[in-house]
Amino acid sequence: MNQFQYVRPTKNKAAIDTVTKDPNATFIAGGTNLLDLMKRGVVMPEKLVDINKLPLRKIEKESGAVRIGALALNGVVAEDKLVLEKHPLLAQALDAGASAQLRNMATVGGNMMQRTRCPYFYDTALPCNKREPGTGCSAIEGYNRMHAIFGFSDKCIATHPSDMGVALAALDATVLVSGPKGDRKIPFVDFHRLPGDTPQIETNLQKGELIVAVDVPENNFAKHAHYLKVRDRASYAFALVSVAAALDIENNTIKDARLAMGGVAHKPWRLTEAEKALVGKPVSEHTFRQAAEVAMRGARAFEHNQYKLKLAPNSIVQALKTAAGLA
Repeated sequence: MNQFQYVRPTKNKAAIDTVTKDPNATFIAGGTNLLDLMKRGVVMPEKLVDINKLPLRKIEKESGAVRIGALALNGVVAEDKLVLEKHPLLAQALDAGASAQLRNMATVGGNMMQRTRCPYFYDTALPCNKREPGTGCSAIEGYNRMHAIFGFSDKCIATHPSDMGVALAALDATVLVSGPKGDRKIPFVDFHRLPGDTPQIETNLQKGELIVAVDVPENNFAKHAHYLKVRDRASYAFALVSVAAALDIENNTIKDARLAMGGVAHKPWRLTEAEKALVGKPVSEHTFRQAAEVAMRGARAFEHNQYKLKLAPNSIVQALKTAAGLA
């Protein structure tokens, strides 16, 4: 690990100013991903700006939404009474996300900013456009079992690892950020970027911008929501495929629906066309299979992840059945 400076401001503005002025400075909160990357030499910041003293841990009602501070711990959010009452889908996703030790250290903002777990990204001896732009994507011709089937490019086929992010995408969350140019709001579905020609640019944050909170709007999905995570082992494994499913059901008819997937794209993958296919339809396995077919349009696999073309639609159906109470 390279040597670095360490500062711990107590005001948002001081933290933002420090990172804005220093091109080699970065924020650190729980550090559950950043420190791993530093130890492996994947990233080498020269200054760490510890934001843990900033007042960003509250979970509270705010203007028709649940507002979750960026420094709220994943474990705390998953057990919060307001989150469990209003957004059980989010709590389920957080519980599926990692070990208890990591959930009790990782923050909401840090979860959003975590990097891909592509092994070629972590191995500094191999080419990776995300780590070193222009060197190539080793995964395309390599072992790509965990990689994307949606939204990839010839520059990168990595997937985003967050479980929490899949739920936030499905729940129409909004990210509140503060930066050198003031405050702004970013719809969660627009927070992360697809790789395109610049896979090294993973989010739409600008230099110096700090995540301060996430707003999750009120909805009618609390009674019929389920997060399904398919993985190689039950504990501390990233998703092969995951599905966040939420339904608003009245008289056995779907009034509204939300669907998102993880483990399939460079960002949490919202399935808006599949949602439209569900609305107005009766609750049935047939309806869910039709929606899954819509969701898979445009999917394409590589040599080692062909199984996702079958696993993904089956997971969508299973998640919807569980959410609806049919499973």
